[in-house]
Amino acid sequence: MLIPVFIPAVAVILLMVIGTISNPTLAGQVFSDTLSYVTQSFGWFYMLSVAIFLFFIVTVALTKWGEIKLGPDHAEPEYSFPAWFAMLFSAGYGIALLFFGVAEPVLHYASPPDGPAMTVNAARQAMQIAFFHWGFHIWAIYGLVGLTLAYFAFRHGLPLSMRSTLYPLIGEKIHGPIGHTVDIFAILGTLFGIATTLGLSVAQINAGLNYLWPSIPVNTTVQIIAIVVITALAIFSVVAGMDKGVKRLSILNMVLAISLMLFVFAVGPTIFILNTFMQNTGSYLSNIVERTFNLQAYTASDWIGNWTLFIFGWTIAWAPFVGLFVAKISRGRTIRQFVVGVMVVPTIFTFLWFSVFGDTALHLIMVEGYTQLIEEVQNDQAIALFKLLEQLPLTSIVSFITVFLIVTFFVTSSDSGSLVIDSLASGGVAHTPAWQRVFWASMEGLVAAVLLLAGGLSALQTASIVSALPFAIIMLIAAVGMWRALVIESHHSQSLEQHVQSRSRQSGGKTGPGYWKKRLANIVDFPGREEVSAFIQKTVYPSMQKVEQELEQQGWVAEVIYDEEQGRAKFEVYQEGKLEFLYEVRLRGYLLPDFAFPETDHDPEDPEHYYRAEVFLRRGGRAYDVYGYEQQDIISDILDQFENYLHFLHVSPGILPWNMEEEENNEQQQAKE
Repeated sequence: MLIPVFIPAVAVILLMVIGTISNPTLAGQVFSDTLSYVTQSFGWFYMLSVAIFLFFIVTVALTKWGEIKLGPDHAEPEYSFPAWFAMLFSAGYGIALLFFGVAEPVLHYASPPDGPAMTVNAARQAMQIAFFHWGFHIWAIYGLVGLTLAYFAFRHGLPLSMRSTLYPLIGEKIHGPIGHTVDIFAILGTLFGIATTLGLSVAQINAGLNYLWPSIPVNTTVQIIAIVVITALAIFSVVAGMDKGVKRLSILNMVLAISLMLFVFAVGPTIFILNTFMQNTGSYLSNIVERTFNLQAYTASDWIGNWTLFIFGWTIAWAPFVGLFVAKISRGRTIRQFVVGVMVVPTIFTFLWFSVFGDTALHLIMVEGYTQLIEEVQNDQAIALFKLLEQLPLTSIVSFITVFLIVTFFVTSSDSGSLVIDSLASGGVAHTPAWQRVFWASMEGLVAAVLLLAGGLSALQTASIVSALPFAIIMLIAAVGMWRALVIESHHSQSLEQHVQSRSRQSGGKTGPGYWKKRLANIVDFPGREEVSAFIQKTVYPSMQKVEQELEQQGWVAEVIYDEEQGRAKFEVYQEGKLEFLYEVRLRGYLLPDFAFPETDHDPEDPEHYYRAEVFLRRGGRAYDVYGYEQQDIISDILDQFENYLHFLHVSPGILPWNMEEEENNEQQQAKE
């Protein structure tokens, strides 16, 4: 746990909880006034920010930067595409689709922001608005956070934490108060975003239980009991971990959701759904720019705050969670694969979902005369999906499956959110104690219950939108930081392509007789942690010291650092006003491949690991292992990379460092602390 992040975040959350419990009525009024002020004063900022997020992520994917891998050049994706999509979708907004898939189109049809209600034009407008709210813009928000986190964590070896996205702008200061503050905002936004989702979920679960068993009332008490029960299930899942808990639940969610959608598609107005899907998709694409910047500036309606700003604010608040979670499962994919997978595929699925459920509801109202659905949805949005299923075959069975699906989505959001918040509160540490994950899962349930007591949906909306405001600023800064880092990486690549050298970097320049045998032995060896750690300490570190001493004799400023705990040796060369040279050898662990030691039985429940001494430069991991090199080979490799660095400075004189003077001052301050 990172104390400077954990303690302030918990303190803010507990103060909010205690204050709300002390006077729920007053808290509800404060939430309502705050929501009104933020939407009226900062609505333009939310809309502009989301437009910038979408433009940035699409532009990056379409340029040559789209070929860059989120990790070393040799990295491969850890999860298959179906498993990857299932996890990001379940974490992203599976619950939202279940809650709004029927309710939103019906409500927009009955009360459109423009024009007369309950007309053909109102129906078209209702579906276009639903597509806009849950289309590219939502996934651009998630995608930007996930992309920046994955890029800096997996390609540059920084912690998997929001603070890392600011590294190109403030350097090592990310490990100080600024970085702590960024992660605190990320935790608060994530927690309130998840609490909003959980609040909507239990309202729908309560409505479903009341529909199946009328003796169960619809009230806050039942909803809080549901939060307690399902949070307990989330705790069980979060203790199981990513692969055993979250992955399996996510795949189950996708199977049930797709089955439900196909059922409604088959028994509903199939041809009508296909026709409206095509038409609404075209309308969405043709009007996307206008809707992106539409703030209803000439009307006094609060529609934009209750709908568009709430949904976008909710998404921004939830972006640290979804973004970090998506980053965790996206190592090894290229930027272009990431953007296409995160934006295009979920958006198409979303359009299908709203076409199946939303247009089926509109068909029931407009064609079959089931106008009572409008009043029922207006009275209780949570009941909308179940009222739709009431008009279809196998109502009781399908409704029960739907309640179960909502529960599994709830659990998936809570447990994956707990993993993410725990990672943020621990400074990006991959493996944390189980009690920390249990603590955050419990805290999410507590906050959701308190917000329900304080004012239901209004309090949940306020928590999301307000917590999203500071984080939207952080996301804009992160986009600038990633653009800067990509520009520098591009300059590196161009300079190295032009600087043709007749040498073999991976062999350390050695081509003498017998060397190939030594190299082959290293290739088929799978050393343990202790062996590689000892190699870094006894061979790599002294090699760096020799180069450091020689450079200092020639008037250069160099520094060698050995981190025994992390198993890293770092060599840096500084020049005033220039980007510093960095050559680092890190201890990296990998799962032992099946072909290694075939005579040994491998336990799938307790997988073995082997370790590499991998080279990292300023632009990220270089994907080669120097374990087994002799000192002269290490020195030769350092000099090869240093020569590339000098050539880079020569051809790219305009690239400046990340404010090295402030960085040094920050390091000195950290040393004092």
